[in-house]
Amino acid sequence: MIQLEYRRRFEYATRILPGLLLAGLVAGVAQFVGTQFTLPTMLLALVFGLSLNRVLSMTRAQPGIVFSSKALLRFSVGLLGVRVSYDLILQVGTHYLLVAFAGVVCTIVVGLLLSKVMGLDRSIGILTGGSVAICGASAAVAISAVLPSRKTTEQELAAAVFGVTILSTIAMIVYPLIASQLAFSDIEAGVFFGAAIHDVAQVVGAGLMVSDEAGTVATLVKLFRVSLLAPVVLCISLFLLRFGHQFVATDQKSRLVPGFILIFLCLAGLNTLQFIPPILKDVLTSLSSWGLLIAITAVGMKTSFQGLWSRGSGVLALILVETIFIALFVVFLM
Repeated sequence: MIQLEYRRRFEYATRILPGLLLAGLVAGVAQFVGTQFTLPTMLLALVFGLSLNRVLSMTRAQPGIVFSSKALLRFSVGLLGVRVSYDLILQVGTHYLLVAFAGVVCTIVVGLLLSKVMGLDRSIGILTGGSVAICGASAAVAISAVLPSRKTTEQELAAAVFGVTILSTIAMIVYPLIASQLAFSDIEAGVFFGAAIHDVAQVVGAGLMVSDEAGTVATLVKLFRVSLLAPVVLCISLFLLRFGHQFVATDQKSRLVPGFILIFLCLAGLNTLQFIPPILKDVLTSLSSWGLLIAITAVGMKTSFQGLWSRGSGVLALILVETIFIALFVVFLM
């Protein structure tokens, strides 16, 4: 019986290996190109994956691509918890943390309301609102994992990753200019960037354009938003389990609370208590980054450009409005 189980696992590993290696190779190319030309690697990975969709459909690589876009994606999001340390976050003033928290909650609510106004499924509002409110592409994949599965789920996820990455890059360039025009102090500028820009890398980049102090404050505020990923996804999951049939169209029942959320919370707690050695923390952080990059590449491989555009216009419009909203919200409350 044990031998039969090992044989099944070996056969499964053999099936997923070609697609996993291929997605990893394309992700590596995206990382290399992004590093050489200072471009967002997540966006490159998605675009490279999209360009291979037709070539890879119905090939031996499909099982590995499916594995990467689902199981690997969730596990990598769980590993993000190792980046969170609550004792560091508390160095930011309570007022600024409340502003960031209110921005997260209100942006998700706005996304939900706007999706209704625009005639879109409410799950798209939750997906885009959460990705803009918390941490961009990473939040998009985490929230997508607990939303009810639909035929267009992966197309919407690809569009969300595309949109938040593009707008986050634009914000990294534009927001320091806005902070200068509004005569923000270094601390205020850091809070603005950390509370309003989507992806971590772009937050750090924007902060360092102003000063080292702004970069530090921006990073801490952003880490606070990242720390909200697990509680927000947990709340979304429980909400959908209770009320999902009233709000979103679905092909199946909402999923139970996923294990990757528990991994995230455990790692965040252990890191806060300083139970994770620095070398292990670096390894887990690297694994998370590479896992997410490979997973996004696989999501692109499963999505055609035509499918992306058919679902993407509404998603991109929502993300644009939500991005403007959270920026204005933070500025007015500071």
